[in-house]
Amino acid sequence: MPSSPFQQLTQIVELIRLTDPQNLLDIGVGFGKYGVLSREYLEINSGNLDRNSWQRRIDGIEGFQSYLNPLHEYVYDHVYVGDAAQLVPTLPYRYDLALVIDILEHFDYTSGCKLIVDLRKISRNVLVGTPKEWVDQGAIFGNRMEEHKFRWERKHFGDFGAHCFIPNEFSLICFIGEDAPMIEQRVLSLKRGIKRNFPYLLPMKRRIERYLSNTRQAHPVDSDH
Repeated sequence: MPSSPFQQLTQIVELIRLTDPQNLLDIGVGFGKYGVLSREYLEINSGNLDRNSWQRRIDGIEGFQSYLNPLHEYVYDHVYVGDAAQLVPTLPYRYDLALVIDILEHFDYTSGCKLIVDLRKISRNVLVGTPKEWVDQGAIFGNRMEEHKFRWERKHFGDFGAHCFIPNEFSLICFIGEDAPMIEQRVLSLKRGIKRNFPYLLPMKRRIERYLSNTRQAHPVDSDH
């Protein structure tokens, strides 16, 4: 669907802020959520409220034109319509960050790997988010690109160079690229700080994780961008 789970929003937005991209590419824009959040936290929080004062370039790719609405025209500098696998090698810009959020599961392994490799050629970093749990899904909304084709796991990201994983209960979040060591250090520092300063939170965290895991098993949630 042109949507994705809210449980990963905090991590995704924080990674966008840490990367602080001047040029961002959103693969599979869907409803436009990550374009909106990127504008808000990269532009408006810096005082650039008026669209004419925006300093960042945010482009997108959408394979299903019916998903597009006036929001996309306002938020994105440009949205390319078509198959990302074919469009990415032809794009005229270089980016600091490419978002591949709840998109990779719609590619088979070989095609998905090629997409990431092609993105690394035009983008300093690639941020991937994909569901941890497999959900069978065919074409919906008349969109064959909604089919789920492959379940991605940590072991599948070893050939893309520097990368790190960001903890999330529902999504496998992988940051790939030149800034991965910095991101990993920030994540490790945060985890150490929590363990050192708030040790009493750890038992609570485990209980919450068990509850969420049981809830997810009882009520599977589809998660597409």
